[in-house]
Amino acid sequence: MPKIIKDLNVVEDSWQVWRDTESLPTSGGYIVPLALWQAHKDALLALGDIAVFLASDQSPKLLGADINSFALIAVDFPKFADGRGFSYGRELREQHGFTGELRAIGDFMRDQLYFLKRCGFNSFALQSDELDEALASFNDFSDAYQPSIDQALPIFRRR
Repeated sequence: MPKIIKDLNVVEDSWQVWRDTESLPTSGGYIVPLALWQAHKDALLALGDIAVFLASDQSPKLLGADINSFALIAVDFPKFADGRGFSYGRELREQHGFTGELRAIGDFMRDQLYFLKRCGFNSFALQSDELDEALASFNDFSDAYQPSIDQALPIFRRR
């Protein structure tokens, strides 16, 4: 089983990403594209545990009332320079009140972990086997000036 970083620990990943938008998986435990979810919601629900991922051009608003029915929502980063996923993380947490697992998948790098966490992500499927070393990235900075998901007060309010 592949491993991920979840809640600042390296753990076994019980989910698989299903990127096919035409056919359905045969069992639960998959993170499916939003388009597949929208087209086959009832059939997917019958499979058991299903999560959804947003592409970089799909706003969380497209999930509608289904947002809080997922235990996990993933955001797909098509390339490390695409920052829209950071905004989607904050939007899911702040505007939609999503409290489940929020996972980063796709092409992001270790240097972005600290900032992804600040935007509300708590699970990271890095494309690297050096996950134990990557944990150090969450301590790259000792504090932040701005408020965020993981620290609601700006630094001047905490002093």
